[in-house]
Amino acid sequence: MARSPVLQVMVQAAMKAGRALRRDFGEVEHLQVSTKGPGDFVSAADRKAEEVILAELQRARPGYGFLMEESGAIEGSDPDHRFIVDPLDGTTNFLHGIPVFAISIGLERAGQLVAGVVFNPATDELYTAERGGGAFMNDRRLRVAARRDLADSVIATGVPHLGKPGHDRFRDELSRVQIEVAGIRRFGAASLDLAMVASGRMDGFWERSLKPWDVAAGILLVKEAGGFVTDMSGGDGMLAGGSIVAGNEAIHGHLLKLVK
Repeated sequence: MARSPVLQVMVQAAMKAGRALRRDFGEVEHLQVSTKGPGDFVSAADRKAEEVILAELQRARPGYGFLMEESGAIEGSDPDHRFIVDPLDGTTNFLHGIPVFAISIGLERAGQLVAGVVFNPATDELYTAERGGGAFMNDRRLRVAARRDLADSVIATGVPHLGKPGHDRFRDELSRVQIEVAGIRRFGAASLDLAMVASGRMDGFWERSLKPWDVAAGILLVKEAGGFVTDMSGGDGMLAGGSIVAGNEAIHGHLLKLVK
């Protein structure tokens, strides 16, 4: 597949940070860990990966702005372009030696998502997408699953952990979804949940209380793989509102009705 120069820069930044994360993953018991809040951990590896990504992207695109999980918003001289970065989505998995974590980098141009990269260093799976150019995993074209019935579908979700709101609401949503579907999975990394919807491994995904860096790249992956992504009102406020529903046209519609 042909990549634009900016997507190639994003891939290089993700893979460079990924090499460091892979090394640290092998030494996870030695990582210095500090607590950001109940059940929400940040590691030395997380901060180091963000520094690597920031340095690589700033060198290649010095005027672009950033929205990053650890560093927050960084204004650039170019108001039309912004990278949205999660240097380690699935931190709790990472710290427990579970190989389900990813680097997620999305690019906005004039408020529209135009490029995305999700990279799992543990499995060496690289997901990429550009607006109008399709979605790929390790250069293989992706399409969302073709299943149309919830009874045949496996759906991914996120479970609110200690310190997050919405436990009762989630249990209500779960009770409505689980009696309609073939299975429910919880992986602990929203960027990979969306990547798996794009690849057809998962038929759908829903979650609340997400941050822009959790989903920016994954939203584009699903759309470019022929899927549908909205917030839980059926609108396009996924980045601002933090809720998301994804799947092919049929599964997205069924799932939205259940959790709306």
